Amino acid sequence: MSLGVCEVKESRLSLIKRCLRQPLLHFLIAGFALFVLYGGLHRSPLNQAAQRIEITPQVVQRIAISWLARWQRPASEQQLQGMIDEYVKEEILFREALKLGLDKDDTIIRRRLAQKMDFLAEDVASLREPAPGVLEAWYNQHQDQYAPPPLATFRHLFFAMDTRGSDAQVQAQAALSGLTDKNSGEGDAFMFESAYTEQSQDQVARVFGSTFAISLFKQTPGSWVGPVESGFGWHLVWIDTLAKPPAPPFETVAQQVKSDWLSRQRSESKRANFDALKARYEVVVIMPESTSGIASTQTGQP
Repeated sequence: MSLGVCEVKESRLSLIKRCLRQPLLHFLIAGFALFVLYGGLHRSPLNQAAQRIEITPQVVQRIAISWLARWQRPASEQQLQGMIDEYVKEEILFREALKLGLDKDDTIIRRRLAQKMDFLAEDVASLREPAPGVLEAWYNQHQDQYAPPPLATFRHLFFAMDTRGSDAQVQAQAALSGLTDKNSGEGDAFMFESAYTEQSQDQVARVFGSTFAISLFKQTPGSWVGPVESGFGWHLVWIDTLAKPPAPPFETVAQQVKSDWLSRQRSESKRANFDALKARYEVVVIMPESTSGIASTQTGQP
C-alpha cells in the first residue's frame, strides 16, 4: 500500500516538473508579473482623486449664499442638504464626463470657457484705480464726448404729399429757386410749427422723422436748402444756426468720466491680454480648395 502511494507521488512530481518546463507557462507567468508591475507603477492620479469628493465649508457657504440670493431667505437644513446632494451629483457626473472626454469638441463648453477667460481679464483690469490727474487729462482729450448735442434753429416750407401727390418733390425743387431770404416763399399748412428754436437732433426726429433730422444737421446755416424728405412730405429748410454748446465742467461729469475711463481700460487690458496669449500660438488656417460646399451648407442647398 505504501509502495503505491509513493509511486503516485513520484508520478505527480514528474508531471509538475514537465509542466514547469513548458515555454507557454513561462510566458503566461511573465505576462502576469508585468501586468501587476505596470498596474502598481501607473495608477492614474485622476482616477484616485475622482474617488474622493470633499465638500469644504467654503463650498457649503457658497451654496447657501446662492440660495439666499435667489429666494431672499436662508435655506432650511433640509433644503441645504438637498442642494449639497445635488452638488455632489453634479460633481460626480462632471468627473465621469471628463473621463469619457465629453468636454471635447463641444461648442457650448468652448464658448463658456472662453467667456470665463474674458471675464477674468476684465476683473483684473477693474482693479486699477486712476492716478490723480489721469481722469482730468482723459476728459480734456474727449470733451466732445461730454458736450451737449448741437441745437438747430430753423424754419421750413412744407409741400404735402397727400395733396400734391408724387409731384410734391418736383414742386418743392421748383420753388427753391424763387426763395431770396428766410422770410420769402409759402408752402402748405403744416400740422405742427413752421419754425423751431434750439432743437436737438432727437427732438427734430420726433417730429419729422430720423431721415429729416440727419439731413438737417448736415446742412450749412444761412440759406434755403432742400427738398428734405420727412414722414409727411417734402420741405425747404432755412437754418438760422447750428449751435454746439460747450462741454460741461469736469466736476459735473467726473463720475461719468471715471466710468468711461474704466471701461476703456478694461477693453485695452483685455485686448493686450489676448494678444499676449495669442503670441504663444502658431495659427495656421488651411482653407478648402473650393467654397462651394460651404456656400451650399449656409444657404441650405443640397
